[in-house]
Amino acid sequence: MSNDGVNTGRRRFLTAATSVVGAAGAVGIATPFVGSWNPSAKARAAGAPVKADIGKLQPGQMIVVEWRGKPVYVLKRTEKQVGELDELGQYLKDPKSENADQPEYIEGTARAIRPDLMVFVGLCTHLGCAPKFRPEVGTPDLGGSAWVGGFFCPCHGSRFDLAGRVYSGSPASQNLIVPPYSFEGESVLVIGVDQGAA
Repeated sequence: MSNDGVNTGRRRFLTAATSVVGAAGAVGIATPFVGSWNPSAKARAAGAPVKADIGKLQPGQMIVVEWRGKPVYVLKRTEKQVGELDELGQYLKDPKSENADQPEYIEGTARAIRPDLMVFVGLCTHLGCAPKFRPEVGTPDLGGSAWVGGFFCPCHGSRFDLAGRVYSGSPASQNLIVPPYSFEGESVLVIGVDQGAA
């Protein structure tokens, strides 16, 4: 009779231990399986808005923010740079951005919600190279007196002003793309959310 009691206790222990190990194994298998239903971080980031702190950005400085796998240039222009935009029309292919890829709320020569802050995708509209920020003025190889600072694409020589408008004679046919964007207060830029939807 005492053997039966020992065997019953062992059976209960083995049954309980097997159940616990089996449950742990099931959870271990189910967790990655259920997790695979969620989109990857890369997939989530592909369409997600991106926030950038622009509170410490000084006039003349530029930062690059990644949005949807693309570089977005955020340039804080000086008052002088904003003022010079109106004087460049004769040198540009599309000075009024009539054929540009930009949201409807982007108007005027500054091509921005706030005249001091330029936001555009940092990919040349010719073949997609990344233009380099060239803020120096009057550079002979970039147009001499017609060059008041801007962006130069080293791949094929396209030139853009500080509003992302393409210079005449450049291989690029369109101005740089302005993505949808908005602001949260004075110091947070939200790329990927339209101004009206913010």
